[in-house]
Amino acid sequence: MAVAVSVELVVVRHGLTQWNLEKRYQGQRDIDLLLPDALADMDRLREDLDGESFDAVVCSDLRRCRQTLAHIAEGRGWPTPRLDERLRENDFGEFEGRTWEELEGDRVYRDWIDSGGELAPPGGESAQDLRDRLALALEQVLQAAQAAGSDESPVYRVLVVTHGGVIRELRRVHEGVPFWDGVVGQASGVRWGFTQQDGEWRCSSSSVVPAPVSASA
Repeated sequence: MAVAVSVELVVVRHGLTQWNLEKRYQGQRDIDLLLPDALADMDRLREDLDGESFDAVVCSDLRRCRQTLAHIAEGRGWPTPRLDERLRENDFGEFEGRTWEELEGDRVYRDWIDSGGELAPPGGESAQDLRDRLALALEQVLQAAQAAGSDESPVYRVLVVTHGGVIRELRRVHEGVPFWDGVVGQASGVRWGFTQQDGEWRCSSSSVVPAPVSASA
């Protein structure tokens, strides 16, 4: 008989890049982290995850995510990461490499903004395209959790290193957070709990990562 399993999914955004600093749409351009500027945020995330263990680690195949993972995972004995191109940032097509200031007079760009990403940029992906591939990536994680479930380890813990647009869409789907409110900062993200109800996986909890500093601290 299948064992009931809960999944804890820690999903974090990569560290700072030059294009983040310049507020350019990166999309699927394979850009390195901006070092040493990216280290402060990544060090805070690494410290927040100190002492945590994971049953699986999954990472976007783009360099900025792989570099972020290498930094926060160094010396921790976490599982060998599985790279998944379905966790790449949204493909912004012709908007990639450009800033809001450069695009604000473009009618097609304004339509895309007004749609909350539901329209596809020229040569790029719509929000629904992104959600479709993220659903497949998440399904694979949840199926692996179910297959690995045991009475000794009822919670299957997964670390995912990905992109800001990915986390924004996951928050829209699983938390009902509006498109423009779902942005997370560099090297930060969300911790989600998933449980099975009536044979379906449902998000049962969420909290921010790194954990906020206590006001009394």
